[in-house]
Amino acid sequence: YLKISKLALAFAIIHSKPPGKSSKEYTEHLAKTVSEQDFGWKWKVEVLEAEVLRLRQELLLNRICPRFRLENNTSAETLLNRESINPTSHSSQLEDSGCDVSNDSAFNSLGIASDFHQSERNVKVPPLNLCHSSKEQSLTAPVQFLQHLLEIRKLSEGGILQADFSELENDSFTICNSVSQLLDGLTVFYNNPKFPASNFLTEAVCVLVSLITDTKLSNHVLKKCFKKLEEFKKNLIQIILRNSSVNRFQALHSVSQTLVLLGKNNVLRNSLISLLLSEVRQFAEQLLQAHQVQFVYDITQYENIFPLCMILEQLLQNETEESNVSSSDYEGEEKIKFLKNLDQIILHLSEEFPLFSLYLWRVSVLLNSAQMQ
Repeated sequence: YLKISKLALAFAIIHSKPPGKSSKEYTEHLAKTVSEQDFGWKWKVEVLEAEVLRLRQELLLNRICPRFRLENNTSAETLLNRESINPTSHSSQLEDSGCDVSNDSAFNSLGIASDFHQSERNVKVPPLNLCHSSKEQSLTAPVQFLQHLLEIRKLSEGGILQADFSELENDSFTICNSVSQLLDGLTVFYNNPKFPASNFLTEAVCVLVSLITDTKLSNHVLKKCFKKLEEFKKNLIQIILRNSSVNRFQALHSVSQTLVLLGKNNVLRNSLISLLLSEVRQFAEQLLQAHQVQFVYDITQYENIFPLCMILEQLLQNETEESNVSSSDYEGEEKIKFLKNLDQIILHLSEEFPLFSLYLWRVSVLLNSAQMQ
């Protein structure tokens, strides 16, 4: 039936083709026309889906706290045309994102505390700062929703609002979709970054970090979005390892900073340490094998492994300094694999690769010291 249908379509195209055009040209013209129509429908569907998500986000916020509402009921498209209401300057390397991940001061960096008045009948929130980049447009809805969620959390903690965060359990789709869109948007930017990064992208990272470090909201997010967050961390690690552009170090620094900030959450830190241990161990074994048989190794990959080593060292130091965190929380299997035969690897690589060997030794010292505590 399929063959007959294709044959019939071919005859129809040949029979109806205009004069002066070959069958191939006419077929390509028809295919392009249909494709454009499909693209138009897909775009309309995406717009409608985005609007549905925005309405679900507003509904969920209203269920959590009926007194909380936007100052202007503004759609994402209108918000894109507004200027930043709280412009801040950030370094092009994002060395300091301007956000303190502690619960007390995370919201001050977003410039939102002064927008609320306890005496008002309804708490009004100004629309979120947004900009015109196409990459950032996909981040509009999730950042706006999650920032308002954090604002309600802060105000309820201060006794200004009464909020019921159990509603997050009843609408897992909205919270999952919002976090997923935020992570996907950040991944797109890190895959092809442009510097200096805009304030909005820095603010998006700040919102993500505040969300996963908030004591009340992080459990809801981790429970519903743990797999997506794990995928996000793996993507960032691969972005570091695979980046081969000449001027890549500025971008690698930004990705590294984001991974370190994600490591502020104990649950994410444990799994992140395991991922980093696995990547560094595998590279060390490959480098040793190449060294022993005198194969040429990839100098770019060798350079890119150092950001992972520095992230790993910093996370292990943070873990050792926090007495309330057990060193056995993250998977012991990766720790055992990493330490196995490590002395021999360092011995063979130390002369040719002294800096990498030094990092391996420092990581092993931190692992052993944490094990003894």
